[in-house]
Amino acid sequence: MKTTLLKCLVNPSIPLHNNLSESDIREFVKRRKISGCTKSDNGRDSLDTFLSLKKTCQRHGISFWHYLEDRIKKLGKIPQLCEFIVNSP
Repeated sequence: MKTTLLKCLVNPSIPLHNNLSESDIREFVKRRKISGCTKSDNGRDSLDTFLSLKKTCQRHGISFWHYLEDRIKKLGKIPQLCEFIVNSP
């Protein structure tokens, strides 16, 4: 556990706080308060997936709508998000 806590000292790109994680879920919490919850487990899973994709796109400077269009139309112009995540500092 100690090595996990001290990873930020070895790799400076790892933040010392969890503010980014907290702000990532803030949008979801606001939506849930306004509209209530989803009506099914599939709806909840879909909402969670799309919000996660949206936040990941935002973090890497990619248009969420362009990313979805690229995936739906199978254009292949935008790399998969995992490539952005692996190559990020």
